Order: sequence, then C-alpha cells, then structure tokens
Amino acid sequence: MTALSGTGTASSGAVLVEPARTAARPRRIVVVAPLRYPIAEPHAGGLESSVWHQVRVLRSRGHQVLLCAVEGSDHLRGGPAEFSLPAVHWDDPADATDSTYPDGYLDVAVPALHRALDWIRDHSDEIDVVENHSLSGHVLSRAGELGVPVVSTLHTPTLPDLLEHHRAGVEPRSAFLAVSEHTAAVWRAEGVEARVLPNAVDTDLWPLGPGGDDLVWTGRIVPEKGPHLAIEAARLAGRRIVLAGRVGDVDYHESMVVPLLGADAEHVGPLRQPELAELVGRSACALVTPCWEEPFGLVIAEALSTGTPVASFATGGVPEVVGSSIGAGLVARDDVAGLAHLAAGLAAEASTTPGFRRRVRADALARFSLHRRAEVVEEVHEALVAGHLTGAGRARALLAPEAVA
Repeated sequence: MTALSGTGTASSGAVLVEPARTAARPRRIVVVAPLRYPIAEPHAGGLESSVWHQVRVLRSRGHQVLLCAVEGSDHLRGGPAEFSLPAVHWDDPADATDSTYPDGYLDVAVPALHRALDWIRDHSDEIDVVENHSLSGHVLSRAGELGVPVVSTLHTPTLPDLLEHHRAGVEPRSAFLAVSEHTAAVWRAEGVEARVLPNAVDTDLWPLGPGGDDLVWTGRIVPEKGPHLAIEAARLAGRRIVLAGRVGDVDYHESMVVPLLGADAEHVGPLRQPELAELVGRSACALVTPCWEEPFGLVIAEALSTGTPVASFATGGVPEVVGSSIGAGLVARDDVAGLAHLAAGLAAEASTTPGFRRRVRADALARFSLHRRAEVVEEVHEALVAGHLTGAGRARALLAPEAVA
C-alpha cells in the first residue's frame, strides 16, 4: 500500500547516531498528533517534540508510520491528504495563547480531524495500531468504531473534554499510557487506568557539554512554566540567565517576563534542537520552575543528558524525572530563594568536582533512552494487535498498569 510506505527520517535532516535496532515484526502505525502547532522544529513544546521523535525513531526501526498532524509538520509526506490538518492562525499575534483557539478554528479543525478518523476507519485493514497523542477528545469517542486498536498517551492532567469523550465511546475503547506515575494517578482517580511509560529523549542529540557560568531556562513562555521566577532566582544567585523558548502567552510575556529582562537576563526566543542542546550544555545549571502540576518535565531529562545539573520546583511528575540523579535537586514550588541556593550549589559542584558532568549524563543515558522506550512501545503495540485479534480482554491484561523502568 503506497500510503504506508514512509519510513524515512524527518525533513530537518536529524541523524540517528545510535544504531537503530530493527523491530522483529514491523507494524503499520498511524500517529495522531495534537491540533494547534506543527510537529516540526523548533518544537512548540515538549509534547510536539515527543511526537516528532516518536515517529522518527519508529520509522528508523523499520515500522511504516503515518503522521496525522497540522499542516507544516514534518513526516507528513506519503500520507493521505486527510492527515494534513489546519494549523492555528492568529489574526492578531497579541491574542495568541496556548490555552485558547482563534474564533472559528475548531469549527474547521474538528471536522478535518473527523475526516482523518474516517480515513482510518475506511482503511482499517491496512493499519495495525493507532497511537493517539491528541488533546481532542474526538479520537477517544471514536476509538471503538475505527476497526483498529488505539493506544492514547496521557500527556496532561485530566481534561474534561477527554474524559467526556472517553466515557461516551463504545467498546473497544482506547488503551492508555501515562508519562508519569503522578499523571497516571490523577487519571486513575477519574476511572481511567494507564500503564506508566515515561517520556524519553534522543540522548545522542543532547551530548555532554562543557558547562559554563550562566544559568539556563528552556520551555514555553507561559504562566504555568514560571520563567519570571527563574529570572528572580538567577538574580538571587548572582548569575546571568539565558531563557530559550516560544512565547505561548503574549500578555504574560509582556507583563511578567519582558520587564525583568536586561544585561543579566536574556530571552533568545525559540531555538532548533542543535542550538538548544549547545546552549544547555554550556550552562552552569538549568532552572525548572513549573507553577502547576507538571505531568513530566522533558526539559529536565534534556539538561541532564548534557551533564548540566538541574534545580527545580517539586511538582507533579518532576520528582520522578529527577529520580536519584546526583545532578538534580528539588525545592518546594514557588520557593525562589531556595531554588537560587540550590542552583548555586549545583553549579559550584559541577565546576569543581572532576567527572561530575559525565556521571550526570551517564545516569540520564540509563534512564531516558529513546530507543529503550521504543522497545516498550513495540511491546505495547504487539499486545494491542494480539488483543484485537483475540478479544479486548487479552489486550487489557497485557496492558495492565505498571511502571516501566
């Protein structure tokens, strides 16, 4: 089938350094991405980055993968026209946020998503499994009618739209993965069981860095990520800070971040992955300042992969990502003074202790391998395919909630 012939890498030219281990049984997979932003560099956020890498690595392992995502995304070549969805466009950039849509956008985007789901239903005999990363509940409400098993990854706290659509669907409903035990527990309280499969990074693309004098903060410039608190902490620590990331809330950026910028606090905007990895790798310490129940904290894994220590607020799934790393520490949410003290100590230790950064990276390599995660994803796919052939009960048993090391 021509539509499922794509196995190439992304158009950005990223190269896998780690040898790809070809899957024992290549599968035909459709990956449904979130609406709103393209799955392309510079990534709009951690969710978009995770989906981009998931497609790339699955293809590198021999699977035939189609991406359903908004126009402008990488990996769309070779797929049906129905899989290119409308992207968000703001008439006035000052109105842009990551939590709302322009007037009329959903009136166009939701029907387009349904046409993509119709294509999956009509070609179900050509597909083995659907991976759903969308934050739109329509994929969940239609999972049982697509004729192909669906697994949805929970990247966020519970969202009413997702819960309502999931409950409205018919069997066989979607199976679920969660990016952290914290996230799984939040959804479990609403009756949704999920197996824990943490996010991962391509550690080959986040190489060991030399460190430096400046602090660094990376992520979306939105209130829940708290970059203004990172600037305040850096000043208390007596260090310059560089912020990198896309502005996801213009009002917040203009009122809370821009007034704090200056010679000791610079915002360099969104960076492509190689430039971002270079910036993080030449930094003394990364600050992570979530002001919400962070589901995972991909920027922590990225920084630790470069050997750069991390000082973070302890929220949501962040403690799970920090783990027992010698290069990461936690303070209570909003404890700016404590964060400054922690960052200063980690930066000093990294600069004076021989081999410190290498040990930090070694731990990250062991815990955040993207290829190891892909192996588990393949196991999940196999369980779903087996369940689809023999009955939903078998798939549910094989996908029993459990943490994946």
